[in-house]
Amino acid sequence: MSKAEQTRQFIIEKTAPIFNKKGYFATSLSDITTATGLTKGSIYGNFKDKDDLALHVYTYQSKKIADGVDQLISQHRTALKKLYAFFDFYKENFKNIAASGGCPLMNAAIEADDSLPFLTPKVKRSFTLWRQRLISILEEGITSGEFKQHISAEHFAITFMAMIEGGILLAKISGRGKDLTIVIDNMKDMVDREIKF
Repeated sequence: MSKAEQTRQFIIEKTAPIFNKKGYFATSLSDITTATGLTKGSIYGNFKDKDDLALHVYTYQSKKIADGVDQLISQHRTALKKLYAFFDFYKENFKNIAASGGCPLMNAAIEADDSLPFLTPKVKRSFTLWRQRLISILEEGITSGEFKQHISAEHFAITFMAMIEGGILLAKISGRGKDLTIVIDNMKDMVDREIKF
């Protein structure tokens, strides 16, 4: 990695928690320079503008989550264990997610929908990929005979996404990680009752 690439990565990593906590719109150039210890010229020498930095920060945050989920899933062979690993990623990483301002996908989705149209396509893509990943695991389970043939992989994927995001929101607002644990445990019960053979 070149010095310029290292500087860009440093800026992205230092500003990611700020964008996630304060929001893309509310994060100021002063916040960015304070977090990085760099000048305005250094920031704009590496990024076209704040929107460009915001896009790179969002890409970094969404990739970090996707890579973490994939790493956990790759340790399992059966669709059931992959699905549970998907759920468990959020339970195991809740403290880090909460400390960094909440789920960056949900935070960006809420903000992009209202005021950041330049970010909306990337956020939509993240949620589409997340849904497709869950659908893929569910379809793998149907094909392998682990899951019932009649289930709708898409319906369950959407339900699980909503439950995970809602669980993160409730746990963050209440300050009780166990709220997310309750949601994840209920998701597993749902799998046992409605999906698994």
